[in-house]
Amino acid sequence: MIRRKTPDLTETEDVRPKGFDDYTLRLGDIMRGERATMGKSLLDVQRELRIKAAYIAAIENCDPSAFDTPGFIAGYVRSYARYLNMDPDLTYNSFCAESGFAVAHGMSAEASSLKKSDEAARPLLSASHDPFKSPNTPFVPVSDGFLSYVEPRAIGSMLVLVGLIGGLGFGGWTVLKQIQQVQVAPVEEAPVVLTDLDPLESAMRTLSSAPENTNPARNSDNLDRLYRPQALDVPVLVARDAPISSLNPDTVGTFGGTTARRTAVAAPDRLPVTENVADAAQRIVDQLAAPNSGDSPRAIPQVLEDAAPVLKMVAVRVSWVQVASNDGTVIYEAMMQPGESWVAPQTEEPPLLRTGESGAIYFEVAEKFYGPVGATGAVTKNLPLTIAGLQETYPQVISGQDADLNRYAEAQGLSIGGLDN
Repeated sequence: MIRRKTPDLTETEDVRPKGFDDYTLRLGDIMRGERATMGKSLLDVQRELRIKAAYIAAIENCDPSAFDTPGFIAGYVRSYARYLNMDPDLTYNSFCAESGFAVAHGMSAEASSLKKSDEAARPLLSASHDPFKSPNTPFVPVSDGFLSYVEPRAIGSMLVLVGLIGGLGFGGWTVLKQIQQVQVAPVEEAPVVLTDLDPLESAMRTLSSAPENTNPARNSDNLDRLYRPQALDVPVLVARDAPISSLNPDTVGTFGGTTARRTAVAAPDRLPVTENVADAAQRIVDQLAAPNSGDSPRAIPQVLEDAAPVLKMVAVRVSWVQVASNDGTVIYEAMMQPGESWVAPQTEEPPLLRTGESGAIYFEVAEKFYGPVGATGAVTKNLPLTIAGLQETYPQVISGQDADLNRYAEAQGLSIGGLDN
């Protein structure tokens, strides 16, 4: 038997990864994506479009049964499409194709609002299909019951805590009540301790047992000793600086080695016993006032320091001068006349001199003259007024160098000599 070979009809499946375009996008997915891109929620759309959030959710779910009046569905869909920047007509056609909604014209019953008979014919929606509680409207969360917030394992811990607090409170109240209770036991005689506390018992016993010829002064002394207050202990005061205050400056230190007369005057503890205080004070005053006869002079230290030299600015002709500190504060400013002088202050930072006639200004230091500041008619600025700097910058004036300066020196009783060697 000859058989005919049948061709292999097995088809190979083309398995390859699917892209975004391989999936079918529904109108609701596109609308929710556009709304999410805009960052709007259903409540935001309701506030801006004046359309109920339940209607917006019904449009995204392509559910025309959620609308009370079918005639408004087309307007709602187109308005929501314009809000999402989508094509209104294309969006409405997609909504009708997915939901099966068709527009009814004329006076038909489908174009009017729903009647009770239509509502009876439609299946009743349970509470779980409420658009505000269904998963299709996630903007309204379903409220949880009260028992869902109660943790069963926390009930035992709460009971233990309440019992512990109650036990501590009851124990503290019991202890406080026991402490505040006072128990009084009635007795017929006074306690023995109270009978021994009479302070007059020994004194009265002494008076009653004493004979008639007893000395009354002795009895009075017993009562006085009984009621005499107890003497207080006198504190012993020790000076904190006693080692320093006990030093005698006449025997140690810089003032040590003075005369014997001064030592005798400074030692009042060596006064005669028979001499009273007034005579001793007068004798000490007389000794201090008496001259030193044959005694060595007192060794009184003296600290001497030579006075700092003074820098004096002298004008031999008319010149405008201005002296300012480093911060710009003007210390001295004047039109100095011939023969006028000004003493520069000794400050931490030297002042600065500015003059318009440099040839008329000289400096006097320790009865010696230095200068002039500059040439005749020249302007000098920011010259530091320091003795060391001026002595290094300007030479000492010799006799006959400036006639006006010679007249100033003669008026001041000074002499201008030659240069110092």
